[in-house]
Amino acid sequence: RWLAEDKDPHTRSQIEALVAANKTDELEKLLRTPVEFGTSGMRARMEAGYARINQLTVITASQGTAAYVERTVPDALTRGVVVGYDHRHGSRIFALSTARAFLDRGFKVYLYTTVGPTPLVPFAVKRLGAACGVMITASHNPKQDNGYKLYWENGAQIRPPLDEGVSQCIRENSVPVNWDTQGVESDPGVTNVTESMTKAYFDAAQSLVADRGLNAATSLRYVYTPMHGVGAPFAARVLEIFGLPPYIPVQEQLQPDPDFSTVAFPNPEEKGALDMAMAVADRENAQLVLANDPDADRFAVAERQADGSWLMFTGDQLGTIFAAAVLEAYRHNGIADSKIAMANSTASSRMLGVLARKEGIHCAETLTGFKWIANELESLSKQGYRAAFGYEEAIGYMVSDTVLDKDGVTALGFFVQLASRLHAQQLRISDYLETQYARYGYFESANSYFISPDQRKTGEIFSRIRYGDGSNNDGISRTSFVRTSAQGGATEVLRYPLTIGGFPVSYIRDLTIGVEIPDVDKICAASSGAGGPQLVIAKGQYEPTLPVSSSSQMITFETRNGSRLTLRTSGTEPKLKYYLEASNSENDRALAARDLEAMTRAIADELVQASKNGL
Repeated sequence: RWLAEDKDPHTRSQIEALVAANKTDELEKLLRTPVEFGTSGMRARMEAGYARINQLTVITASQGTAAYVERTVPDALTRGVVVGYDHRHGSRIFALSTARAFLDRGFKVYLYTTVGPTPLVPFAVKRLGAACGVMITASHNPKQDNGYKLYWENGAQIRPPLDEGVSQCIRENSVPVNWDTQGVESDPGVTNVTESMTKAYFDAAQSLVADRGLNAATSLRYVYTPMHGVGAPFAARVLEIFGLPPYIPVQEQLQPDPDFSTVAFPNPEEKGALDMAMAVADRENAQLVLANDPDADRFAVAERQADGSWLMFTGDQLGTIFAAAVLEAYRHNGIADSKIAMANSTASSRMLGVLARKEGIHCAETLTGFKWIANELESLSKQGYRAAFGYEEAIGYMVSDTVLDKDGVTALGFFVQLASRLHAQQLRISDYLETQYARYGYFESANSYFISPDQRKTGEIFSRIRYGDGSNNDGISRTSFVRTSAQGGATEVLRYPLTIGGFPVSYIRDLTIGVEIPDVDKICAASSGAGGPQLVIAKGQYEPTLPVSSSSQMITFETRNGSRLTLRTSGTEPKLKYYLEASNSENDRALAARDLEAMTRAIADELVQASKNGL
C-alpha cells in the first residue's frame, strides 16, 4: 500500500530498501500503526511510514482535519485556515502540502510564506476569525523530528473530544489525493499574511509597554540566543516595540539551523544548553542571558548574581515572577483584582494559587499542557474575567490574551522591561523573586524524568503505585480503599502508599482511574484497628474536578510536610515524568531543601523502583 501511495522518492526509497533487505521488523515499526493524532496534533521522527512524519502523513492529516473542520465549524470554508511553519527540515513542504489539502477542500488559506514562531499562528487565528490553524513544528524536539500542531477557531490548541473527531476523519481520508505543491502560494485562494499579521502581532504587543522612555534609558545588558531557531528577528523587534536596547547575540546560534549544530538538544531547559550564551555574557559583562526555544514559544532566563555566578531560573520561578509583575501592571491600569484571572497546570507550582488567594484574584488549575490553560482562560474571559496570565513549568508563558498559547516573544519583551525597571533601582530579578518568597512563602521544585521506552513496564510501575504488587507485604504501608460499582459490588482495592520519603500522604488524585481523596492520612487513622477497608468509595464519590483520561497515567500526591508530587507519562516522549515541589510557609529554605531531597530519593527508590526496573 505504501509503495502504491507514496510519491516522495526519498521516503519511497527507504521502504523499497527495507523490502529488498527483507527487514520485516523495521517495516512493522514504520508501517503497521499510524502516527497518533492527539490534542497536541502529531509529532514524530521524519522518515518513511504511516507511523512517522512525512509528506504522505501530513497530506492525509490535512485531508482529515479539513474534513472535520468543515463538518463542525460554522462557515469554515470562508473563514479559512491559518498555516505557518518553522525552519526544520521538511517544514516548508509540509506547510505547502497542508495548504494544498485545505484548498482542495474549498478553504480560504491564510499562509505565512516564511519561517516564523509558533505564536503567530494562534494570533492570526484569533485576529482573523479563522476556522482553525496549523503550525508545522516540533518545538524543541531533536532535529530528526517534526510535528503538526492544530489550533481551533478560538485560537487555542484542541482539547478532547475534538482530537478523536479529527482522528476519525483522518482514517476516513487516509489515501493521499494531491501531492502537487507547485503554485500554492500564488493560488487565488491563498492570502499571504506574513507581513500583515506580523505587524498586527507587534502592534498588539504595545499594550504591554509600561514606559518606553524608562525602557530606552536602561543600562542593563543582556545576551540572547534563539537556540538555532526562528526567534532572532522577532526578539529584536519586540525589544524595539518596548523601546529597549538591542540584545547582544550569540552569533553561533543566531541563524535558523535545522541541524542545531552547537547543542545536543535544542531545549533551553537542558543542562548545558545555555553554556555558550553564558560565555558570551561573561565576555560582554552582561547581566542576563535570554533564550527562546527553536519555535520561540518558550522562554528561559539566567541572571548573573553578585558573586559572579549564574542563576538559572526554573520555569516555576519565572512563572511566579511573571504573575507578580502582570498583577502589578493590571493594577496600574486600574483593573479590579476580582476581575483578574490566572491559570497554571497541575504540574506547576502551587505558589500561584497562594498568590491568588492572598491578593484576591481568580486562579485556575488545569491539566498539563497549554491547550488546557489557554482554553480555561478563554472560558474565564467569557465569564467577565480578564485573562491576565497563564503558565506551565516547562518555561511556557502567556502574558497577553491576544495569543491563546505560550508565547516566548512577548514574554521576552515583558520580562526585559521588568528587569530594566529593577536595574534602575539597583535590584536584580532574583531580588524580586525574594520579595515574592517573603510574601507568599518558599517553594522549591525538583522536576525530572526517567527514560522508560517500554510502555508495558511503565504501566506496571503505575499499577504497583495504585494497587500494590499483590503480595500485601512489599514493605510499604498502603491504603485499603474499596471502589464499588454502581450496584454496590466491590470492583477494586486501591492500595496507594501512605507515606513518601517518610512523610504522611494527605491527598491523592488519580486522573487515570478518576479518584480524588483529601485527608488520606486522617481517614486511615480514623479506621485504624477497625478491620475491613479504610474507605468504601461508591460510584459518584471522590471524583476529580479535573478531566479523567484512562489513556494516560497521572497520579498526584500531597504530603503533610507541604510537598506535592505528580507522576505522569509523556504524550510525546518515552518518559515517565515527575514534578516535585516542597514548600514552607515560613520561608524555611533549609527544611524545604531537606524535604525535597528525601522525597526525590523516595520517588526513585520507593515509587518507581528505578534500579529494579532498569530506568
